[in-house]
Amino acid sequence: MKKILLVLLVLVLAFGIVSCAKKDQAEKKIITIASDATWPPMEYVDENKNIVGFDVDLMNAAAEAGGYEIKILNTAWDGIFAGLANGEYDAVCSSVTITEERKATMDFSDPYVNAGQVLVVAISDDKSAVLADMAGKEVGAQIGTTGAIAIQNTAGVTLKTYDEIGLAIADLANGRIAGVVADGPIAADFVLQNAEYQNKLKIVGEPFTEEFYGVAVKKGNQAVLDIINAGLKKVKESGKAEELENKWLR
Repeated sequence: MKKILLVLLVLVLAFGIVSCAKKDQAEKKIITIASDATWPPMEYVDENKNIVGFDVDLMNAAAEAGGYEIKILNTAWDGIFAGLANGEYDAVCSSVTITEERKATMDFSDPYVNAGQVLVVAISDDKSAVLADMAGKEVGAQIGTTGAIAIQNTAGVTLKTYDEIGLAIADLANGRIAGVVADGPIAADFVLQNAEYQNKLKIVGEPFTEEFYGVAVKKGNQAVLDIINAGLKKVKESGKAEELENKWLR
């Protein structure tokens, strides 16, 4: 009789453990995130057809730290915010700049990276750390960009404009100009992720304009916003966010 009771007790405990595990699994929040994976190094599709990049790593790290799961959907940019408003997914993380205009129609997480303008120079240049150090030299930027405006507003620096930033980067690599000013993620893609320039160019200093990215959620969706912010906070406090910035953006 005692053996029977012991067996029953073991079965009850085992059933309880399995039930609790299933309950925890069922209650674990899954957040669906839309991303237009066409902008390296923030989000793009690699040679193995996987969505990778800074935003992807950051969202995965935040989910792990916050105790929730994520599912990333590759979504075309032209309809990405309409899909958010229609409830097709919970959030958008796709290099979305936080602006007052956008805040009128959607809510944003805490800012997670400053993607402002940065200075790119030759890897052999150990004297230039900020744009003002380029006085007396020619610095390139894409025509009509905030980078071009920043150069024009810096005393002694001569602006050379280009139709697209890749041409400016090529001229810098070939020694035709002394530096290039571009959006941080775009500069990182050319300098850090491009084998042709990895040993020729570098990004110096910190972004000198402010263009903060955030995770967008449907207006009023405070529940999802709180979950994402909690995960992001833990990632920042642990140093993981800075680690990812060093990996992808510096």
